[in-house]
Order: sequence, then structure tokens, then C-alpha cells
Amino acid sequence: MPTEGKVPARELKRRQTRERLLGAAISEFRRKGMVAAEVGEIVSAAGVAHGTFFFHFPTKEHVLIELERREEERMAEELTRFFKKSPDLPSALTEIVRVLLALEHRLGTTLFKDFLALHFSTTRPPQEEWRQHPVIVAVVEELERARDRGDIPAGTDVFYNAVFFLLGLYALLITIPDIASVREPVIEKYVTTALHGMLGPSGS
Repeated sequence: MPTEGKVPARELKRRQTRERLLGAAISEFRRKGMVAAEVGEIVSAAGVAHGTFFFHFPTKEHVLIELERREEERMAEELTRFFKKSPDLPSALTEIVRVLLALEHRLGTTLFKDFLALHFSTTRPPQEEWRQHPVIVAVVEELERARDRGDIPAGTDVFYNAVFFLLGLYALLITIPDIASVREPVIEKYVTTALHGMLGPSGS
């Protein structure tokens, strides 16, 4: 009988198998992209039976959802640490961009685009309530602080501003080539435009 607080051997094995599958799937997605990735290659690399993949991940998109959950937690922690410094609004928006670009560097261009495209997918499994997305929560809370400080108008809908800023940024990073001379001025203009929208007519 397992001691209190100790993970049973069967559950530990299940978790280890899931981690092997996740790692193998992410590697396959990096090479080929999610659509072209082959489950046969994934299970072979993980050393498990074909059906084991679908026991842990009903679809390939579920792999991306798990990756999204982990990366969002990581990014939210980074943003929260930065926001504790009480940055001004332009610095806060710029940091959000920096954190996303760091994610692109970690995942590689192919997987990063699949990761962001998940937000626009019509076949994505049912969407969770927005408060389960740590990055959205972190950005909304920072905009609330900016509103409380008087940096943006009192009537500003911070939730929609946060979501529109993030989704617009995702769309830009998916569609614009990763070429500094092309991407940087567009992102800079986007941040400036988003900032003016949040500030309203008096802050433009």
C-alpha cells in the first residue's frame, strides 16, 4: 500500500509515458509541423504502442494544448515578475512582445506558428474559460493596474484590450517573416497603435 503523499507506481509510469510521448511529439512537430507529423514516428521515438498515443492525446492538437498550458504558465511567470516593477504602459506592452519572441526562439519557427495558430483553429477542442489562460490573466491584471493608476481611461475595457492585443500580435508573428528588417518596424507600429487605442483620444 503506497505511503501518504507518494505517487503510486502505476500512476508514475503513466506520467512518464505521457512525458515521453509529449517530448517525442514536440520533436516531430518541430521537424514537420503538426499537420504533417506522423503518429507512427512519435510512438516509435517514445517506445510505446500506437494506441498509447491516443490514450494520452486524443488528437495531435491536444499535444499543442498541453504545450500551450506549460508555456503559458512559464510566460505568465515572466510577465508577472516584470509587472511587479510597475512599468509604464509602453514598457509593459514591449515586454509582452519580448516574451513571445523568446517563446518563438525556444520552439523554433515551425512549431511556434502551429502553437499560435491553435488560437485561431476551428477544430480546436472546446475552449476553456479565459481565466484558465495565465498569459491573458497576467496582461488583464496589468492593464487593470494601469487603469487604476490613471494611465488609461477609467472606462477602458481591459479584458478586450488585452485579448485584442495578444491575438493581433499572434497574427502578426504567424504571418510576417522572421526577418528583423521586415518584422521589427511592423511590430513597433502595432504596439504604438495599440497603445494609442488604449489611451483614447486624449492620449493620442
